[in-house]
Amino acid sequence: MLRFAITLLAVITSSTCQKYGCLEGDTQKLKPGPEPKMQECTLYSKFSCCYADFTEQLAHSPVIKVSDSYWNRCGQLSKSCEDFTKKIECFYRCSPDAAYWIHPNDTAAIQAVPLCQSFCDDWYEACKDDSICVRNWLTDWEWDKNGENHCKDKCIPYHEMYANGTDMCQSMWGESFKVSESSCLCLQMNKKDSIAIKYLLSKSSEESSSSSSSSSEEHACQNKLLKFEKLKQKEGEQTR
Repeated sequence: MLRFAITLLAVITSSTCQKYGCLEGDTQKLKPGPEPKMQECTLYSKFSCCYADFTEQLAHSPVIKVSDSYWNRCGQLSKSCEDFTKKIECFYRCSPDAAYWIHPNDTAAIQAVPLCQSFCDDWYEACKDDSICVRNWLTDWEWDKNGENHCKDKCIPYHEMYANGTDMCQSMWGESFKVSESSCLCLQMNKKDSIAIKYLLSKSSEESSSSSSSSSEEHACQNKLLKFEKLKQKEGEQTR
């Protein structure tokens, strides 16, 4: 009976975190809320899991250090590579949706967040000529007594460390991200994510994900995304 109660509590806690809370990292809030003074990560400012003052670390380019992690151990990142790295950092630290992919064994971590192939390819293209000394940013650093990261190996170009965008997305943050087979049911770290997440959650709520239900969600997502893009295009024409 006690074991059942403990298991039930764990399920309830995990479910509550996914619906209403944030990851339990060192910078996240207990619950998401508005942060109108964010200097970066503004995609999440209306319902953020990070405080506005955290984003000050990302506001000035080049970014040197975020929390205790230095980004410049192999030289400053190019602006294009830095921008993509910021998107990943903002999602993990600030997105209220990150907790939907909470790691089953670590409430401060994410697992298998579906990224769009196009996002990963663009990220790789932006960073391929920058340099890096670790394949996995979460585990491969050498950490000193002050908690700061250092290279164990020599710096090499991204395009030598990772074969392509898929390899980079599925390796750099360990098992945090995966490349989706769908071109719609995936995240791009922009405003379109709200559409994808709606259908991703609808898909995951199905007790059995048959191929027909997956196909239905994909079709609905594509239609909604098309309407979104047409609306944005119309708004752009009106502001000219």
